[in-house]
Amino acid sequence: MIPNYSGLQQLMYIKAGVLTISDKGAAGERDDRSGAQVKEILGHISAKVVSYQIVPDDKSRIQQALLEMTDQLKLDLVVTTGGTGLGVRDVTPEATAELLERTIPGMAEAMRWEGLQKTPHAMLSRGLCGSRGGSLIVNLPGSPKAVVECLEVILPA
Repeated sequence: MIPNYSGLQQLMYIKAGVLTISDKGAAGERDDRSGAQVKEILGHISAKVVSYQIVPDDKSRIQQALLEMTDQLKLDLVVTTGGTGLGVRDVTPEATAELLERTIPGMAEAMRWEGLQKTPHAMLSRGLCGSRGGSLIVNLPGSPKAVVECLEVILPA
């Protein structure tokens, strides 16, 4: 179920990007349900997704996509999904950290805190939030359910 974000409709038009990090998704072996969930939710807050990509769990590919969305397209919001856990190939936080100009730890902490109300596994998420230029970058877990839970917490801000 999609949360009601009607209070956020008053915000200005937001140019957004969605970046799914998934080896199987990038290879066409898995449908991107979490990226689709992000796009659907962003549509409820007057955001237009102008860039959508699926890349493998590869630090340089993640950074290349982030730089395109932030530095070239100058998007207001870039939401990543996937690669925030403890798997050997989960490198989204490391790729993101090297590009952030400022971190916003309160957003990431709020998402983990909310997740902890539902599962102890939430404390294993290593996602970051921060800014690069005029872009806000938010790392979300790869689960569609976690995408909804995390966005519910941070979108009002």
